[in-house]
Amino acid sequence: MDLQKLSYYVYRFLGAVMPHVPPRFGYAVFDQIGQLSYEKSTASRDAVLDNMRHVLRTDGDSTQVISLARQVFRNQARNYFDLFRVARLSDEEIAHLVQVYGLENIDQARAAGRGVIMFTAHFGNLDLVAQMFALNKYPVTAVAEHLRPEELFRYVVSLRASRGLRLVPADQFLRPLFTALHNNEIVAIAADRNLTGTGTVVDFFGEPALLPDGHVRLARRTGALLLPAFGLRNSDNTFEAVAEPAFGVDRSDDEVADLHKAMARLVGVLEKHIGAHPEQWVMFQHIWQQPGAGAVTE
Repeated sequence: MDLQKLSYYVYRFLGAVMPHVPPRFGYAVFDQIGQLSYEKSTASRDAVLDNMRHVLRTDGDSTQVISLARQVFRNQARNYFDLFRVARLSDEEIAHLVQVYGLENIDQARAAGRGVIMFTAHFGNLDLVAQMFALNKYPVTAVAEHLRPEELFRYVVSLRASRGLRLVPADQFLRPLFTALHNNEIVAIAADRNLTGTGTVVDFFGEPALLPDGHVRLARRTGALLLPAFGLRNSDNTFEAVAEPAFGVDRSDDEVADLHKAMARLVGVLEKHIGAHPEQWVMFQHIWQQPGAGAVTE
């Protein structure tokens, strides 16, 4: 049996068992899984350590850098526990776990009638927090990494979409997004991981990084508003989510300048949230380029 097929069966097993495990015990078990992953996953550990060094703007692996990296692995493991049980939680349980602030900002953005591109980062717990937007009857189409094998992707989508979220794979998503925005709906996308290898080089925590810009280009083309939304895991494994005021992308004769200006504003929001809680930035890929690449600033 190949590893991809094995991962599918592991997910199905955990998805069947974890909803019946008390959260206190489940989180404790997955904390240990996170610790083991930190010790054994060399490539992912190196990427997280490098990301933490950039966020803290330090060169070495200080005690703080190592501690934050360990917490990143632990928080991601806890996210998996939540993923495996999210479809079995009742609406009331989810509403108890997640407190949302700023829904009026979403309503105000949608009142413009041009659609909303809600951007976030791999931060906190996207799977559980996102359910609150569905429970509040917002039509959301989210862009997701196209996992392999296909059976695994479809299974994970079934968990995440259990309350009405629509998920489309990142490698074939343009038409559904245009349709959603045309219908004045919400498109949700993570703005911190570049899956295509193209984007804009920006000044991110003081160093050049290549970040995706497709969502900014889409906003400029369609007139949709960009709206930041972030969810934070609390120490008791409840969550706080905030939707901030939306902003538009300029549509002048200088497209490059318009994109750079919007990207700089977007990066400022990413830095604010990630900088405040780097241990919740569950990013396991290297983000920063080698020194010498050009940076975009506002």
